[in-house]
Formats: sequence, structure tokens, C-alpha cells
Amino acid sequence: MCHRATVMLRSDSTGSGALAMLEYMPSETDSDTTSPRPTSCFETTHWSVVLLAAGRKSTEGEQALAALCQAYWMPLYAYARCRIGDSHRAQDLTQTFFAKLLEKDYLLAADPAKGRFRAFLLTAMKRLMANEWDKRSALKRGGGMVPLSLDFDIADCRFLESSNDSLTAEQIFMRGWVRTLLDRVFEQLRQEFEMAGKAQEFSHLKVFITATDAAVPTSTVAERLGISVGAVRVAVHRLRRRYRQVLREQVAATVDDPEDIDDEIRSLFSAFG
Repeated sequence: MCHRATVMLRSDSTGSGALAMLEYMPSETDSDTTSPRPTSCFETTHWSVVLLAAGRKSTEGEQALAALCQAYWMPLYAYARCRIGDSHRAQDLTQTFFAKLLEKDYLLAADPAKGRFRAFLLTAMKRLMANEWDKRSALKRGGGMVPLSLDFDIADCRFLESSNDSLTAEQIFMRGWVRTLLDRVFEQLRQEFEMAGKAQEFSHLKVFITATDAAVPTSTVAERLGISVGAVRVAVHRLRRRYRQVLREQVAATVDDPEDIDDEIRSLFSAFG
């Protein structure tokens, strides 16, 4: 049986989507001023979350740490469960990981100029597993702690969906990372359309991100939205272009050099090759 757990993270302050697989294409340089774009969707990038969490001496640092944990705990849990096998021990280890990430100042070593954040987290988890493999110590609680809810029911479902005997723990971690990344991309797109008053449009058009035009009749979508087939095609083109842009923005936040974006995207999606 899976459980919803709460991680308690110490603070010095006193005061998720569809899995989309789309062949990656470099983003287009032309802009589309008619695309719905809010001013406050995911403004905090992954790297700035890490750097804020490393300071952890303000309310912003607490919020950043919570965002960091919420964004990346599932891939790490999947890795731990694959390595250990026992779901309960993997859950305990995942909670311990985020607690020690703060206690041991591991985040201070997360230098954007020294590799990709994804690799940093996986290395930190491997080191923890080497030290905690046979330990069953309970997490310390109380005293200026910040709770984070971890839904292990969902995590276990994702693990069972993505795992098989031919995949290594590293491959499962990579697939989990891609799923987390794409969940964030889809959520940003959904929010952008919703804020522009086009939630229904996104609901009908999002399928075109992962499907060919022939897979879904544009005439059917046009009828549902009350627009012409030509207008649907234009909207699909803009949505796909925005999807690629958001994907690059999200990946850019996890690498230190913009020139590494395309290589990181290829590396991530090769996990499904």
C-alpha cells in the first residue's frame, strides 16, 4: 500500500500532466505576438530555485526549496525504488534525501558553472544511498521545519508505468526526469491559454502536440471550436512553436551554457530511444 508522506525540512528563517513525446525541432526565431503568454508563469527557474534554497535565510528561500523538492522528487524516488526494490524503504530514503540535502549543505555545491543540475541531484542521491543503504533512522521533526507533501501513490503508479526489467535505475531516473520536464511544459502552456481566456481552445488543440495532423481531423476540432479549418491549422502551428519555446526555456534553466540546450534535449529524449 502506498502512502502520502510529509517531508519536514529545516529552515533558518524565523518568519503534475500528460507525458508528451514529440520529436524535438530547434525553436524558430520569429516571434508570435498573438500567442497567449502570461507575465508570471514559472518565472522562477530551476537554477534560481537551487541558489535561493542554498541561502535558505528568507521566506523566498523556503518557497524556493519547496518548489525544488516538488519539481524533482519523483525521478529520484523512481531511481531509489529501482535500486532498492522495496517501496517503503525507497520512500524513507527519498524523504531523507531532501532533509539531508539541506542539513549537509549539499545545495551549496550546486554551482551552475559545474555541470547540469540533473547530474548533480543524481550524484547526491547516489552518495546518500551509499551512506544510508542499511540505515532505518527516522527523520527528525519539529523546530522551524517546512512541510512538503509527497504523493507516493502517484509516484508508484508512474514507476510501474515506466519500469521494466530491461531498464536500469539510471534510465528510469532519466525517463522520470523527462516526464517531470514535460509535465511542467504542458502546465505552463495550459496556464498561458487559461490566462488568455482560451482554456477550451487548449483543451482541443493540445492533442496536436503529440499527434500528426492526420491523427485528429482538423475539421472536427474546427466544428467544436466554431472556427474555420484554416484557423485551426494556424493555431496548431502557433501551439507547436510555443511548445518548443517553452521546452527550451525549461531545459535552459538546468544547464549552465545556452549552447548545451540542444545536447541536453537530445540526451533526455534518448532515454526513450
